[in-house]
Amino acid sequence: MKQWYVLQIYAGYEEKIKADLEYRIQHSELQDKFGEIMFPSAKMKQVFSEAEEENQQLFPGYMLVQVALSADTMKLVLGTPRVLRFLGGKNPVALSQREIDRVIEKVQGGVVLSGDQSGLAVDSEVTIADGPFSGFVGVIEKIDPESERVTVMVSIFGRMTPVELRFDQVKK
Repeated sequence: MKQWYVLQIYAGYEEKIKADLEYRIQHSELQDKFGEIMFPSAKMKQVFSEAEEENQQLFPGYMLVQVALSADTMKLVLGTPRVLRFLGGKNPVALSQREIDRVIEKVQGGVVLSGDQSGLAVDSEVTIADGPFSGFVGVIEKIDPESERVTVMVSIFGRMTPVELRFDQVKK
C-alpha cells in the first residue's frame, strides 16, 4: 500500500531532485510502487511590493513521496543524488492522512474556520507566545473551553509532543 513519507533533501534543489527521482522511477521496474512526488509550495503575496505572487517553499529541504516502502524502493530513492534520508532514518514512519490533508490544504490556500469565540480551532496552526515553548509553532490537537486550555502538538527534537497551554499563551 502506498503511503506518504518525508524525504530530507538539499534545499534549493527541489525541482532537480524531483526530476531525477521521476527519471529513476520511470527507468526502473518499480513504477507501480510509486505515487505522487511533491514539495509543498504556496503562492505568497509580497506585502510591501506590487510584484506578482510567487511560489515559496512551505518546507524547504523536504519533499513528500508516496510510495509502497520496501528495501528496493528505499534503495532507489536514497540512491538519488541530493537525497539525504527518509525522516525517521532506517525505519521511516508514514504520514497520517490527516497530516497529508493539512499540507494539501495549505498548498491550495484553504482556511480553517473556527466556531470558537477565542478564534482557535482544532487542526489550526498557532504560535506559542508565552512559557517555556515560546516561539514554537504547533498544531491544535484539542480544545477544552471549560478550563480555557488547549493541547498543542509541537515538534521537539523531531518528535510531535503534546503541550497543554492556556488560551492566552497561544496566538494565531
